[in-house]
This record gives sequence, C-alpha cells and structure tokens, in this order.
Amino acid sequence: MFDSSAPSIRMQRSHGRAEVAFGPRGLIDLAQQGSAKAMLPRMTAGLPEIVFLNTSGGLTSDDRLAFGVDLRAGTRALATTQTAERAYRATGGPARARVTLTVGAGGWLDWLPQETILYDGARLDRRTSVELAADAGCLLLEMLVLGRLAMGERPATLHLRDRRIVRRAGRIVHHDALALDDATLPRLADPGLLDGARALATLVLIAPDASDRLSTARAALTEPGVRGAASAPPGRLVIRLLAADNWPLRRQINRLLTVLRPDPLPRIWQV
Repeated sequence: MFDSSAPSIRMQRSHGRAEVAFGPRGLIDLAQQGSAKAMLPRMTAGLPEIVFLNTSGGLTSDDRLAFGVDLRAGTRALATTQTAERAYRATGGPARARVTLTVGAGGWLDWLPQETILYDGARLDRRTSVELAADAGCLLLEMLVLGRLAMGERPATLHLRDRRIVRRAGRIVHHDALALDDATLPRLADPGLLDGARALATLVLIAPDASDRLSTARAALTEPGVRGAASAPPGRLVIRLLAADNWPLRRQINRLLTVLRPDPLPRIWQV
C-alpha cells in the first residue's frame, strides 16, 4: 500500500552553462559547467566556429541551460549547436534556457542554432539577449518543430515562451516574442496563425544595409513546400518561414544563408 507519509522523490535536474569569449587573435576565455559544453573546431574559411552542446540530451521540468558568446571589438564568428535541442514532456515548472550574445565595436556574429523540437507536453521558457555595439551587426536564426514529425506526434498540450531582444548601443532595435499554450494550440491551423504548419523559422539580419538585401532574400524563397515572407524595417531584414516538415525548411534556410552571407554554411548541419 502507498505510504503517504513517505518523502516525495526529488527528480534530478540538469543545469548547464557554457560561455566563450573571442578577440581578433582568437580565443580569450572558455567557461563550462554542468551539461553545457562549447567546442571550437578549426576555422571555416577563416571564420571562428563555436559549437554548443547540451550533454543531457534535452530539456524537461526545471532544467536550466545557458549559452553565451562575447565577441570583442573587431571580431567575427559563427556560433551554432551540435544537434537539435529537444524539449521533453514536463510535469513541473518549465525548463529555462538563456542565450546571451555580445558583439563589440565593428564585430559580427552569426547565431545559427539547429532546430528546437517541442514534444507533446513540453514546457520551455527561453530568452535570447543580444547586445551590439553601435557599429556591430548580427544574423539570428530560430527554428521550431511542433512534435516528433516522424512519429506523427501532434502536441496536445504545450507551454512555450520564447523571446529575442536585440539592443544596439543600449537601445532596443528588435524584439520578437512567441507564446504557445494549450489555449492557442487548437487555433494554430487558422490561416492567420500557422495555417497548419508544423515547422517554423525566423531569420533576422541586423545591419545598416540590411534593407538592401530584401530583393535578394525574396528571390531566394523558392523551396517547394515552404511559405515565406520577408520585410525590411529600418536596419533589419526579417524573414519568416512556415512548412509542414523541417527538412524542406532546412533546405530553404540553407538557400537564404548562402545568398545573405559570404561565408560557408556551418559544417555541422549542412544538408
């Protein structure tokens, strides 16, 4: 018989933090703790590549994960993740993920993580914060997949709070937020929301000449099965993509990255 007086079982939780600092001459500092790791493979065409990894294999209730990149003045780099992040079913509070990116004067960062897969019952609170110097720039990618598509899973319950904030010289120049929960899931098939899409992505280029690349971006939106739109507010190029599956979405993103940036794609996730 169940003994109600017995102490409750406390589930083990994952905590990880990995931070990398780069200067024009290379690595300045590397800090790793818990389940978060940062790998520094050889440069790709002269561009330092930082690869983050969550060794716990995914995120669930009350897990904590933090990645950080600090590029000093005059430094360019690319940061990505080794594999897709997975947000598993959670029975308690949400997992919390924090990404902190700092780009110094004259610097540039490509933040190109692989997709996040939201399992049925996932609970995730994620915030990406970017601090740019007055003349720095960045390219930011976010990909989400709703459910394990290969298994035919459609999330019936979900909690997501995903926010990206970019500041230039301390002033907010981009703020993007997405909230999904049990109340919104039944409405995702509406044409005004996801129109039935199961995979989605946002690509944001922040640079003084970002609007000059609008026509180039629109001309590259050619992948079958992917719907996309691009707009160019002052100092930004914002591209949003919807697809039924993550593979055509990845192919479309690869095509966009090829025309929008001069460097090779991240070696770890070329399709």
